[in-house]
Amino acid sequence: MDKSVVEQAVREALKKVQGEHKQIKVGVSQRHIHLSREDLDTLFGKGYELTKKKTLMGREYASEECVTLVGPSLKSIEKVRVLGPVRAKTQVEISRTDTFVLKVSPPVRPSGKVEGSERIVVVGPKGSVYLKEGVIIANRHIHLTPEYAEAHGIADGDYVDVMVESVKPTKFYDVQVRVRDDFNVEMHIDTDDANSAGLRNGDIVRIIK
Repeated sequence: MDKSVVEQAVREALKKVQGEHKQIKVGVSQRHIHLSREDLDTLFGKGYELTKKKTLMGREYASEECVTLVGPSLKSIEKVRVLGPVRAKTQVEISRTDTFVLKVSPPVRPSGKVEGSERIVVVGPKGSVYLKEGVIIANRHIHLTPEYAEAHGIADGDYVDVMVESVKPTKFYDVQVRVRDDFNVEMHIDTDDANSAGLRNGDIVRIIK
């Protein structure tokens, strides 16, 4: 076979693989809360263990348990899902639309960065917790496996742009990349971003370097 034909075939194959590799699935994140061991005890009872409802990513799962969030104006949002397992610090993740209901002004932050964030009251079946900090709007982020990241030339902590080719074409700028070997390959956005771009769970978007 002619060498140029082989080379062209290889180039086309690589182009196809690279094009597919830029594609990534969307996961729409509903409002939820991560609890510390101490706060879980206060809200549900001493030694209480969460009941797994659905496995999410890595060790994380959605539980059967829910709580109520109460803002400073006493406006509340009920049935906020608790995610397990327990964490070192309690963290509430809500959308901008939720902040209008609760009358709070949380910062946009990566998960885990709760220092100096918004305060709120969390109510469970056995008690309530006043959080002096812990409420954030999670930044847009992408979970990648080390293999995916290496193949695409992306590192943990990088920021990329993401193109949404839907009925409402959208480009998301500065989406944070997180790389870990127990991650699924998935971009996480909240319900506000999903609605604005016409996205649903499982839809496909493209990473743009």
